[in-house]
Amino acid sequence: MGLKSSQYYAIMREYEKKQLKSHDIQTQRYKEVYEKIPEFKSLDESISILSVQYGKKLLNGDDHAIASLKEELAILRSSKQSLLLSAGFPADYLEPVYECSDCKDTGYIGNKKCHCFRKAIIHLLYEQSNIKELPYDAGFENFRLDFYSPSYYDKKTGRSARAIMEDTLKVCHQFIDTFGTEFRNLFFYGDVGVGKTYLSTCIARELMEREFSVLYFSAPQLFNSLARTAFNKKDVDAGNMNEYIFNCDLLIIDDLGSEYTNGFIASQFFTCINERLLHRKSTIISTNLSLETLADLYTERSFSRITSSYTLLRIIGDDIRIKKKLEHREDNSCYVEQKES
Repeated sequence: MGLKSSQYYAIMREYEKKQLKSHDIQTQRYKEVYEKIPEFKSLDESISILSVQYGKKLLNGDDHAIASLKEELAILRSSKQSLLLSAGFPADYLEPVYECSDCKDTGYIGNKKCHCFRKAIIHLLYEQSNIKELPYDAGFENFRLDFYSPSYYDKKTGRSARAIMEDTLKVCHQFIDTFGTEFRNLFFYGDVGVGKTYLSTCIARELMEREFSVLYFSAPQLFNSLARTAFNKKDVDAGNMNEYIFNCDLLIIDDLGSEYTNGFIASQFFTCINERLLHRKSTIISTNLSLETLADLYTERSFSRITSSYTLLRIIGDDIRIKKKLEHREDNSCYVEQKES
């Protein structure tokens, strides 16, 4: 999905601000130089007059006059440079000041987007994704497989937490690598603290780096947003957000079941996932609920959509948050012991 028009224009407005800022800086510097070196302004005026003459001669094809004017312009510019340096200004003091010298703060090099434009896209996607609420260190480069014990077994399948997570990671990487070409959805379920949110965040960050739009909501946030539009059709902001919920490249619904659930919520949930399936927009859902409880709370229709259209990934293991706290305590204890010794 390319940028929405509103997103594109938001970025271009930032480039316009940069250009205005550059112009203001240059204008202020010229004013400063003119006040300190009155002769400099006279030279600029002479160059302007000569440039107009040069243009006229060029149009008339007067080669001899053109050569003569070129020499005069070169002398005047050299004189300007000498005056600037003698007054203690840097040689490039009056040159335009750009944040990106490659595209001169236009966002484009020729017809191609500049590297700074790509950074602006990613920054905007981050700002609009709600992802900043999630763990700041969430990334596959920081993912720790050692938190999943090879001796912690699933009673139903007999497989270890480590083996299950190894397979889950493969599915996550396949999801990322084929995103945009293959339509897939993921459903993470398992006990509290086994890394479901962390995995979702890892995927989100990878996809935003590839310029896909991602929107993260905890389940209560999502249903509050959907309710705003349902109960107030005139709320333009809520309507725009709903459009984004249904059409962003990836929607993450985290901690499904943590919201107060009733018939209205169940209906909104079905509408959301069904609309995204119809438009072939990927969704990741995570929950602490069992599949049986999910069917009871969100109707058979929603359950059917999820079991038929999502890759179901059950994650088992110890509560990683507790493990991290214990690690932190041990590290502090070691630090204290070393300090005392």
